[in-house]
Amino acid sequence: MSNIATMPNNNDSNGNEADDVAGVSGKRLQTFFDRIERLEEEKSGLAEDIKDIYAEAKAIGFDVKTMRRVMKLRKMDAQKRQEEDELLDLYMAAIGMA
Repeated sequence: MSNIATMPNNNDSNGNEADDVAGVSGKRLQTFFDRIERLEEEKSGLAEDIKDIYAEAKAIGFDVKTMRRVMKLRKMDAQKRQEEDELLDLYMAAIGMA
C-alpha cells in the first residue's frame, strides 16, 4: 500500500490545516491550491465577459468568426504573421487557388 493513500487530508473537518506530511508543507500547498482556484474563478468570469462581448458584436451585425481571427492575428508578432501569410499564399498557389 502506498504512503500517499494513508496520508491525512490537509484540512480536517474543522477547516484546520495539517502540519508537514512526508516533507510536504500542508499550509504552503493549500495556499497554492487556493490561489489557483481563485484565478480559475476569475478566468471563468472573464471568459463569460468575452463571450458576452462577441454576442453583442454579433447582434449588431459583425462577423464573430472574422473578429476571432483578427484577435488571433493581433496577438501575433508581425514577423510571425508575415511568415504565416507567405506560407498561406504559397500553399494556395500550389493547389491553384491563387
